[in-house]
Amino acid sequence: MTRERTDFWVGLFILLGLIALAFLALRAGNMSSFSFAPTYQVHAYFDNVGGLKVRAPVKSSGVVVGRVAEIGFDNQRFQAKVTLSLEQAYAFPKDSSASILTSGLLGEQYVGLTPGGDDKDLADGGTIEFTQSAVVLEDLISKFLYSSAEKEGSQQGQATGGAAAPGTGQ
Repeated sequence: MTRERTDFWVGLFILLGLIALAFLALRAGNMSSFSFAPTYQVHAYFDNVGGLKVRAPVKSSGVVVGRVAEIGFDNQRFQAKVTLSLEQAYAFPKDSSASILTSGLLGEQYVGLTPGGDDKDLADGGTIEFTQSAVVLEDLISKFLYSSAEKEGSQQGQATGGAAAPGTGQ
């Protein structure tokens, strides 16, 4: 093979490698689904956003209808303020609700929108009033452990001379 032909194949191989690297970087950064559709922004306030990230999907009935544009903290409400960028093709009633959900057991978090029944739609700059914060796995485990320890303690208290056992007639 001539040197020019070898240089061509090496160059082509490097170009394909760079394209593959760019593709993987976009997939890892959750940026592979750019949309150039016109959008409008609405705000939602949550007590806890968990692991929600900017560019996370906003879904309704399993369909991506937008992306999380910004996450911040509101000093007046003392809550997390999440700005959602929704595609204009999807209009949601004013009384819609937003929840932070998780894909699978330990998957990525996203915002789920449930449409309401109001006649008026959310406008650009509007606020979703009904929200449900993220479920934090550690909080669920601690509540379970606390409640089971509390039940165990109350059962031991009854067995060691507390109140009479139910159904004994004493």
